Amino acid sequence: MAGETEQFSATQRDAGDGAPGATAAFPYDRMTVERFRAAFPRARWRDDLGAWFVPGATAERRLNAWSSREWSGVLAHADARGRDACTFEPITSPYLEVADDLVVRTPYSRDVVSELRLVPWARWDPASKAWRVPFRSFEELRRRWPAIEDAARRAEPEERRKRAASRRASPEHAERLAEAAERRRNRYPVPGEAQPPLGRVLQTHLGCVVFEAISGEVVEPVVAARFYPAVEAGAGLLIWSTWRRPTHDELVRAWPAREAATQAEIARGWWQPALAILRAARRGAASLERARATRSSQNRDPAPGAETRR
Repeated sequence: MAGETEQFSATQRDAGDGAPGATAAFPYDRMTVERFRAAFPRARWRDDLGAWFVPGATAERRLNAWSSREWSGVLAHADARGRDACTFEPITSPYLEVADDLVVRTPYSRDVVSELRLVPWARWDPASKAWRVPFRSFEELRRRWPAIEDAARRAEPEERRKRAASRRASPEHAERLAEAAERRRNRYPVPGEAQPPLGRVLQTHLGCVVFEAISGEVVEPVVAARFYPAVEAGAGLLIWSTWRRPTHDELVRAWPAREAATQAEIARGWWQPALAILRAARRGAASLERARATRSSQNRDPAPGAETRR
């Protein structure tokens, strides 16, 4: 019954007024609810908890005992009904195999995973590299199957190649490549008459950055209009500056803005970041630095037995 009794959960808690009790949560089935209410006549449904509340100091123990006695029979009956429904009106698809349960095997797709996670009792089986769905969930699987099958077909390698080729041939793809190449140059236009302070964490239209130098080279109007349309020169000219992403330590030490940035500050292209922006940037920087530390550690430490092999 592994994976089945997990669908029934009993948790000790109080009723909110200090009275002892426990909550019970399980997938809705009319017959199951009737049997549950007969066994626990004092149970009441709690919308705030999304579960049944059973009062009493021994409620959790009684709920678990009821589950071990009754739940297997309920599931067996539901499986029998689902198997009959599958035999009478089967799902015909190259992605579905009927065995001791329903085996769903598709190319990887986030949409497929999202749909299957909404099917009760569906679970991923690493050994068979497939999703296993018991017959009791057949009706829910059939309801979601059109979306699952459509996502699986779109995830086929040939379909992915066709979409990739179509994207590469589009003007938008060439523009994205050009934007990526521009970002790798780590340059940013700033007004010559409103240059940012160097070495401080500032917010720009590219996110939080630290400006390192102002080259004084004039920005070509075509480049500014294509890649930096939100930055305005004001009465003067735009000149190039160089930037880098701030470290986590720099972001922690940065002072947030007391007030929201004005339209004039946003138009010049740089301003002091708000606290919410700094918090998000800190999380991103911390995650990136942890990943770098992990890779560095893996590169330094040889795999077990590497010295022996050499």
